[in-house]
Amino acid sequence: MPRIGIIVGSIAGNSINRKVANVLPALAPEGTEFEFLDIADLPLYNYELDGDWPEVATAWKNALAGVDGVIFVTPEYSRSIPGALKNAIDWASRPWGQNSFTGKPSAVMGVSISPQGTAMAQQHLRNILAHSDSPTLGQPETFFQFRADAFGPDGSLQDETQISILRTFIEAAVAHVDKHARVAAGV
Repeated sequence: MPRIGIIVGSIAGNSINRKVANVLPALAPEGTEFEFLDIADLPLYNYELDGDWPEVATAWKNALAGVDGVIFVTPEYSRSIPGALKNAIDWASRPWGQNSFTGKPSAVMGVSISPQGTAMAQQHLRNILAHSDSPTLGQPETFFQFRADAFGPDGSLQDETQISILRTFIEAAVAHVDKHARVAAGV
């Protein structure tokens, strides 16, 4: 089974996207490994640093190299992805010719209090990932509507309909990453 990185587009400590992302590993097929890849400490990308990268940026690229694929869970800010997420992708795609997303399969979803709240952000992210040569899962598109009452005090998701939505997404994402990882490995 693949090792999948989960990138939450929000750096807020109480992010609803993080709360939902935390549920995904428990719904995934058995044997799938996950690693949460943190973007919060990355400085703003500056090409003048390409010759002397900060340690946190090098660690970020190494973390991406250590996973077979990536799941993005992103909010929508001003009809696009958060600046922190775009910044993380910019670091990952540099220096020229060393794009960490080239050939790395990805899946995209988002969480909002509204049912369609992350549609524009997801579309922008898919465009960025296409430019980055990341094979991106097309279906199911997952626009997850957050409801606080659907979660138990321990953070577990209690609503069966929402569990089903997330399970469908995570199963498709894992299959997508696994398929591309096998091709990359020549299996």
